[in-house]
Amino acid sequence: MVSHADGFGLIQDIDVRLTVELGRKSMRLRDVLALGESSVIELDRLTDEPLDMFVNGKLIARGEVVAQGSRFAIRVLEIVGASSSEPAIDRRTPPLTVTPTGAGEHA
Repeated sequence: MVSHADGFGLIQDIDVRLTVELGRKSMRLRDVLALGESSVIELDRLTDEPLDMFVNGKLIARGEVVAQGSRFAIRVLEIVGASSSEPAIDRRTPPLTVTPTGAGEHA
């Protein structure tokens, strides 16, 4: 008989993309193009809020930034799973849509 743990072992070596999101900001393209080396972008997250951790675009955990030697690391504070009362969040990048601002306008 094959146990659940044995079946799980078959997929443990599959590569996935882990992404940690500090925050988000919607900006006009002209504002993005105006960014320089000293630019500061205010994000939608407070400094004491946990960061969202995604695997292949699905929220799996929340954590905080820590320094480990000369590198940054993430300490996991909360696992978000099927047993959580929160709905699953999907933050895969939506398709890009372009909306014209007006016919005949010049940049």
